[in-house]
Amino acid sequence: MASPTSKSPDQSDKNRKYDRQLRLWGEHGQNMLENANICLINANGLGCEILKGIILPGIGAFTIVDGSKVVEDDLGPNFFLETGSIGKPKATICMQFLQELNTDVKGDSVEESVEYILENRPTFLENFDVVVASNLNEQSLLNLSDFLWRADIPFIYCRSLGMLGSIRIQIREHCVIESHSDNRQNDLRLEHPFPSLKEHLEKTEVTTKVPWLFVLFKYLQKWKAENSNRAPCNYKEKSVLRDMVKAEMSSNEENFEEAIKAVNTAFGGGNVSPELAKIFEDDACENLNKKSKPFWIMMKAMKDFVQNENNGQLPLSGVLPDMTADTNSYINLQNIYRQQALHDADQVYRRCQSLVKELGLQSDTVLERDVRLVCREAAGITIIRGSKIADEYKRNFNSLCAVDDMEFKGTLMEYYIALRTYERFLCECGNIPGEYYVENDTARFKSVASKIFMDGGMSSANLSDDIIHEICHYGGSELHSTSAFIGGCAAQEVIKIITKQYKPIDNTFLFNGITTESISLKL
Repeated sequence: MASPTSKSPDQSDKNRKYDRQLRLWGEHGQNMLENANICLINANGLGCEILKGIILPGIGAFTIVDGSKVVEDDLGPNFFLETGSIGKPKATICMQFLQELNTDVKGDSVEESVEYILENRPTFLENFDVVVASNLNEQSLLNLSDFLWRADIPFIYCRSLGMLGSIRIQIREHCVIESHSDNRQNDLRLEHPFPSLKEHLEKTEVTTKVPWLFVLFKYLQKWKAENSNRAPCNYKEKSVLRDMVKAEMSSNEENFEEAIKAVNTAFGGGNVSPELAKIFEDDACENLNKKSKPFWIMMKAMKDFVQNENNGQLPLSGVLPDMTADTNSYINLQNIYRQQALHDADQVYRRCQSLVKELGLQSDTVLERDVRLVCREAAGITIIRGSKIADEYKRNFNSLCAVDDMEFKGTLMEYYIALRTYERFLCECGNIPGEYYVENDTARFKSVASKIFMDGGMSSANLSDDIIHEICHYGGSELHSTSAFIGGCAAQEVIKIITKQYKPIDNTFLFNGITTESISLKL
């Protein structure tokens, strides 16, 4: 099994190498990526495309688990094999070629099947941060799903069959710290300025050189004096405030123009979002214990700070938007916000340490840098709780997606059932549908599908003959174009899970390359 190697090269070299992605998830996200260890089960074309998408950005280490040998049919869909690879262990050959993509990444291979590992040494899988698998039969998939769910290890299962592809994410609990929302609210606290900000805003003269924040604060005070000391809260009231600013500006006053544009977005920062309110009321937040994750300890500390010390307001983010102003004015304002943000984060961290002590945990259970990040991103924090694949396969189809209420035939949901049927066919019939005799296998495929529909509470339903023939004519073949697309999407999901940034798929993604349709479902 591979382990992430220590990364201590010249920092500027790393910044040059990973410049574009550092702009997406920052240096702290890159560090999490470089310390992660990923397991891939099955080195087919899809699996290698997924690994490619996380090796290039610099994952710490990866291990390929595959007990098969390379055959001629593997060469078409898998660009990480060549003619000379035939007859050699697929896991080792693919690992060697993939590692050439990025010498910073450590690779390893295990020439055993996942069935053998689950039966003889399942704890091997507990060493990984994320496990990725593709194109398993139903029984192997369910056994792997059960084990990884109990071990609380994120599991991404992908399929690539002809022009069809899918991604299923199984994760018990995932906290997204940095959601990178497109409509993020600026946290300026103009309605309720903290003491140092209020003093600075009141003593600074409004000129064409100061940031628009001073302009808006000045006219906000006038508006509040005429409206029972409250801030504007709807479009009509904000329009009145905007007109007040506009009435007193002259030409070429950029900060006044920016203040007018900012009226709609400058207020409301610091409020607890509905999503965060649910987190604060979650049982995991209310009832901490020695097994509580650091995330929940930080949420409990933040809740106490918000409710008991900060008048219901979140810790200040300390992030200012760009503003036209002279350098000193902007920097002075920026420093005031930054200092208050550090103060708020310090108060939350102190509460974390008290909770850690009460629980009898190590003092480094919660790190100060993590508390600062959580405080900065508090407004966008969210929790995703997933479901187990094994449970999904036991559920009634009506409870999955209200099949009775939708036109089933010809939809991606019908293809989802077809892929499920393909996996069970492998177990019950012992061969790939259409591998030898297409016509014989279509009848057997239809029979297997009928059993799945019956198990799902839809005894009168069945797959269309066109889809059954389509699946059987694929003969288990993989198209590189489909695998490349699904692999790229799945690699992004792995990165989201590792860095705790951006919201991952919740929980199933289906793709039909013939019609270029896709859909996300929560199954």
